[in-house]
Amino acid sequence: MNNGLNLSLRVVGLLLGLLLAGLAIGFVFQISWVIAIWPWPDTRYSYLFVGSILAAVTVALVWISGSGEWGAIPAGALNVAVIAFTWAIYFLQSSLAGTQTNLLYYSLFFFAGGLLSVIIFFWGRKFPLRNDRPTPRFVLISFGLFTVVLLVAGTALILRVPTIFPWPLQPDSSVLFGLIFLGDAFYFFYGLVVRRWHNAFGQLLSFLVYDLVLIGPFVGLFSSVKPEHMVSLVIYIAVLLYSGLLATYYLVFNRPKR
Repeated sequence: MNNGLNLSLRVVGLLLGLLLAGLAIGFVFQISWVIAIWPWPDTRYSYLFVGSILAAVTVALVWISGSGEWGAIPAGALNVAVIAFTWAIYFLQSSLAGTQTNLLYYSLFFFAGGLLSVIIFFWGRKFPLRNDRPTPRFVLISFGLFTVVLLVAGTALILRVPTIFPWPLQPDSSVLFGLIFLGDAFYFFYGLVVRRWHNAFGQLLSFLVYDLVLIGPFVGLFSSVKPEHMVSLVIYIAVLLYSGLLATYYLVFNRPKR
């Protein structure tokens, strides 16, 4: 890649990161014009969850764009593609069922986003990782655990099992959040297939930011959580603490060198 194209892509990536960061902040703090983008009215913690996902995507995109590590982009592109296509199908089904006809526009948007993500996935596969040290074994084991947990929890959310999250979910949001977990499972599974440090780096960085957004509010939920959601809250916080400690240790204290 020539220097001019590389610089242009880095600028575009950073600008897109700023846009996503603004949306993440809007959902976390429930700014009215931002949460109006969400297809239906929802609860504070559902908006917070959406904001945490956007924050996780943002930090990975900013790191890749800032470093020019384009070989690390396929994992995130695969994640987004799975989410975008499955959301598009769900919105299309809902629109055709006549429940919310405006969801057709959401469907078209996410179909386009999914196609773009597939293109980016194959484009990124052309670039080798600059830091190709092997991913530490314990990180790989954790990625395998994350993949299984995300698949199980995602499937339960898609089936609208009511107590998977620590708060009651709007039924349509339950499906969308389950599809997010499904996409995230592909994200970590890709890390099991491509066992190189700069591939895992972005995934750990994303998970750490996701943890930091959610951990405080989730701890605060102990004072108001409904009894039937208490087990979910304890498990969710345990996962946040585990993944946060894992990411901090390998990103800060034990990062594989070139």
